[in-house]
Amino acid sequence: MANDSMPPQRTATRRHAPRTRHRNRRRALLSTGAAALLAFTTACGSGGPADASGAGAWALTGGDEQTLRTSFENWNESNQDAQLNAQFFANDAYKQKIQTAIGAGDAPTLIFGWGGGNLRNWVQAGKVADLSSAVEETPQELQDRFLPSVRDTGVVDGKTYAVPNNGMQPVLLYYNKDLFDQVGAQPPKTWQDLMDLVPKFKDAGVAPLAIGGQSKWPQLMWLEYLVDRIGGPEVFEAIANNEPDAWSHPAVLKANRMIQDLVEAGAFVEGFNSIASDSGADSALLYTDKAAMYLMGSWAFPTIKDAAPDFISSGKLGYTSFPTVEGGRGNPENIVGNPANFWSVSADAGDQERQAALKYLRDGLLNDRYVDDLLAGGSVPPITGIEGKLSRTDNPEYLSYVYDSAKNAPNFQLSWDQALTPGQADEMLNNLQQVFSGRMTPEQFSTKMNRTIER
Repeated sequence: MANDSMPPQRTATRRHAPRTRHRNRRRALLSTGAAALLAFTTACGSGGPADASGAGAWALTGGDEQTLRTSFENWNESNQDAQLNAQFFANDAYKQKIQTAIGAGDAPTLIFGWGGGNLRNWVQAGKVADLSSAVEETPQELQDRFLPSVRDTGVVDGKTYAVPNNGMQPVLLYYNKDLFDQVGAQPPKTWQDLMDLVPKFKDAGVAPLAIGGQSKWPQLMWLEYLVDRIGGPEVFEAIANNEPDAWSHPAVLKANRMIQDLVEAGAFVEGFNSIASDSGADSALLYTDKAAMYLMGSWAFPTIKDAAPDFISSGKLGYTSFPTVEGGRGNPENIVGNPANFWSVSADAGDQERQAALKYLRDGLLNDRYVDDLLAGGSVPPITGIEGKLSRTDNPEYLSYVYDSAKNAPNFQLSWDQALTPGQADEMLNNLQQVFSGRMTPEQFSTKMNRTIER
């Protein structure tokens, strides 16, 4: 959801060379009288969801952006009768823009989402189409194509309203191997191990943990994992089911106390609440040797790979699972994050635009070339039976680790800010930021969140 002094923009490296290729290819096509290629706009631009030349699609910058761009470009070159026009937005801006557009009946044909609470709201409001038999010949073929833990995130009341469009995104604890070697430490296996590492790195003049606190959502990963490790997935299930006082569960209170212990120990980089994750400033702290660890979704790997390829190729990037908590009930193989991102199709789209989008989802989405591009960029698609492909990539150990983590996890918890309704999610992120800053106690957090439970 997510870089030294003036860090490079998160997608800067990714944008320059591809755009040169696009311009050259466009000149060649225009010179032969072919139709114009897909017109892309990036960041927080304006413009409607589609125009007369095709269906609209909105997606995010960073992460798997280049793979999505390439997929749409290849599609448009071969499908003049089913053109797709894409716009790309920064994460935080997109979340606001898409809610406004859907509410106004002005959504793009292809809606980029996360599943969870937003998807349920869209389904209940009749804003997205049932894809159960539209993407594959039969619902069973659709089920067999994707890993169950990912596929089910796009299902509401037994029907498929969203299909995966990029790599699986479990949250991992990334670490800088060089910095760990300098202090003679090993990656933490327990919470106490993590707390013991804080003074070691501080004494070495290194921030123990990078985080983009200004963006709020990176802080949520700490709460999600701690609650799961302490109390198991049942704790959040009660919250998601709107059970009275569910936010006052002892696991939630203890998790927030542990977060404040970590903050008070000086574990996070100085000024973390002024660091924006969308700019890539948080991940840059890791690969420029200014922070030792970084809790983030696996979408960080392609971003780091683009910005600092030598950091990856030299083997300096380490990764591990979130630490266990002594006496905790949660399975240490449970993971949190985003099973993937998803495409939904707007129910308000015109018939021509809808048919173009469905044709793309059937024939262009996660085909062999698309899967190969994701793997080359450092992302792992949620497709069954790709173990052989993983072994032939440039980063087989890392990609296999991500794939196996998602495939074998007893529970893959969707990020809470996506699993909950938008109103609850906003309140939660705002309150959690107050917990991190020390302006709200764990008890106050639980009390405020209990008031958001829908009766």
